[in-house]
Amino acid sequence: MNIIDAIYALYPQVVRTVGEDAFDADGNPVAYDRQAVEAKAAQMQAQQQRASAYTTEADPLFFKAQRGEATMDEWKAKVAEIRSRYPYPAS
Repeated sequence: MNIIDAIYALYPQVVRTVGEDAFDADGNPVAYDRQAVEAKAAQMQAQQQRASAYTTEADPLFFKAQRGEATMDEWKAKVAEIRSRYPYPAS
């Protein structure tokens, strides 16, 4: 979970951070909602984990299904398993 990336994603006026303190272009502190930032960081982490798992696990299975070496149902099951393994946080 990367808090800094989440701050930048949620608060476009932030141009610089020092630790977990955020600042705008004029150097003014930007107050942010810590809970929202943590939730966004968790979502971003799940997205990154899913993308990695899709690339290494689901995509090869998809291409095997395209060649007739596996079934589309096997691929769909793998996608569902990855989604289950890396769920998005509740909103």
